[in-house]
Amino acid sequence: MEVKKNLRYTKDHEWARPEGDRIFTGITDYAQHALGDIVFVELPEKGSALSKGDVLGTVESSKAASDIFSPLCGKVAEVNTELEDKPELVNEAPYDAWIAAMIPDDPAEAVTGLMDADEYEKYIKTLEHD
Repeated sequence: MEVKKNLRYTKDHEWARPEGDRIFTGITDYAQHALGDIVFVELPEKGSALSKGDVLGTVESSKAASDIFSPLCGKVAEVNTELEDKPELVNEAPYDAWIAAMIPDDPAEAVTGLMDADEYEKYIKTLEHD
């Protein structure tokens, strides 16, 4: 499983990448492996305001449907519409196939409470032993 050092992570297997005034988010390599072949991505509404933990969208695979949760409080500024026609991009490159770009309510606290790469790697190792 690939875990990128420059990202922050949630226990629900979302990643967050600050870039300028926005934070891009998607699902991790671990999540896409667990889901299998992704056949559909339900994107959030552009402009919608979300709290940390709110449902951001849904990913459907050949195995199951899984909610994607917002890793921060903020407003959806952009959605990756390319995923509507090519949901398999999430399997091919989960850290490039972002789902939404959000403008955080509080930039200083946007990734507070999210795990860094080392913490996330330790966390997924605990899941593999269950």
